[in-house]
Amino acid sequence: MAFRREQYDTLVERLREPPRTLTFVTGPRQTGKTTLIQQALAGLRAPSRYVPVDEMLASALPNPADIANPTAPLFAVAPADRDAHWLARVWEWARIQASRSADGFVLALDEIQRIPDWSAVVKGLWDADRLAERPLRILLAGSAPMGIQQGLTESLAGRFETIRLTHWSFDEMAAAFDFDLPRYIYFGGYPKIAEYVGAEARWRAYMTDAVIAPHLERDILAMQRIDKPALLRQLLEVGTEYSGQILAYNKMLGRLQDAGNTTTLARYADLLAQSGLLAGLAKYHGSTPRSRASAPKWTTLNTALMTALSDYTFAEAQADRGYWGRLVESAVGAHLYNTAGHNVRVTYWREGHEEVDFVLQRARRLLAIEVKSGPRPGPLAGLDAFASRFKGARTLLVGANGVPIAEFLSRPAADWLQEAHDGIR
Repeated sequence: MAFRREQYDTLVERLREPPRTLTFVTGPRQTGKTTLIQQALAGLRAPSRYVPVDEMLASALPNPADIANPTAPLFAVAPADRDAHWLARVWEWARIQASRSADGFVLALDEIQRIPDWSAVVKGLWDADRLAERPLRILLAGSAPMGIQQGLTESLAGRFETIRLTHWSFDEMAAAFDFDLPRYIYFGGYPKIAEYVGAEARWRAYMTDAVIAPHLERDILAMQRIDKPALLRQLLEVGTEYSGQILAYNKMLGRLQDAGNTTTLARYADLLAQSGLLAGLAKYHGSTPRSRASAPKWTTLNTALMTALSDYTFAEAQADRGYWGRLVESAVGAHLYNTAGHNVRVTYWREGHEEVDFVLQRARRLLAIEVKSGPRPGPLAGLDAFASRFKGARTLLVGANGVPIAEFLSRPAADWLQEAHDGIR
C-alpha cells in the first residue's frame, strides 16, 4: 500500500459528509497535495473527478453537447475562455454527474487560484448548490498561499474548512522512504527527492528546477506584485545561507543587489515564509510589538533548500561540524515552525552574550529550547539566563545529553510545550 499522510483519514471523512462546506487542501509545493487528493478520492464510494486546473488551461473544450457525457475529455479550455465561464461549465458537468449518482459526486479542482476571480465564482456556484440541496461535494487545492488566502477571506468566509499540509517530517520520510536521520537532515522533507538520494547532481537540479523555481515564479511572482523579482531570489539564497543565524535586514543590504530598503526585504521575507520556503524568526521580548523590530533569525523551512543552494555534498556537510550543526539546528527550527499551527508562536532570544535557539509560546506558557548537535552539550548559560529572567518558563535541551534529535523531530511543537509545563521531563 502506498504511504498515506496522517491527513488522509481527515480528508476522506470530510468528503463522506453531506456537502455542508467546501474542503480546501493547501500547503507548500511538492508536499504531496495531489497524491493525498487522489488517494482520498480512490477511498470514496462516491464517483469523483480530479481536475488539475493549471494543466487544463491549455487546449480546447469539448463540444457543448458533450457536457453531460461523463467520459468526455474534460476540461481543457481555449485561450479566449480562461475565466469564470470555464469554471462554471466544469461545475455544471459535475452537477449532472451528482444528479445521476445515489452517492452524489466529488469534484476536485487543483491549483484553483489559476482561475481569475476564482473565489467569487466559487461562492456563487456553491451558494446556488446549497439552495438547491445538490449532492455535489467540492474539494479545492492550491500551492500559492497569497492568492488562496485572499480569496478565502474575501469571498468564502464561513463556507470552507481547511486541511493544511506541511513539509514531510522525519518520521514520514523514514516510514515512506527508509530515511535515516543524517539523510533527512541533509536531503530534507520533499518526498520526490527520495529517488535522487544516490545521485546528488540530479537531486540538486530537481530542487532548483522543480521546487525552487516554481515556488518563486508561480506561487509568488504570478500572484503578487513584485517590483524586484531578482531580489526575491537573492533574499532566499542569502537567507538559506544564514539559516540558523541572526542577521538584521540592514546588514543584508550589502549582500544584495538593488536591495531597495529594509521594508521591501521584510515584505519579501513574509512572502517566502507564507510559501513554506524561509522564515525570519522574531526575537522574544515578552511583548509582541517590539519583536517585529528585532533582527530576524533565519530558518529554512525545509533543509533541502539550504543544502541544494550550497556547495556542500552530503559527505562534505557531515565532515564540516560547524555547517552540520547549523543544518541540525535548521531542521529543528523547520520542524517547530511547520508543526506550530496557529496556537504556538516560535521565536528566539538573545541578550548580550546569552542566547536561546528557539522559544515556544502559547498564552502564558514558555519553553526555551537549545539545540546541541555535537557529542557533548557544552555550556547552557542561555537556558539558565532565560529561565531566570522569565519566571515560569521551562527549558529543554535537544541533542547531546538531552532529548535525542530523532525523538524531538517525531512530535509537534505543541506537544513539547505541553509536556514541559506538565513536568513530565
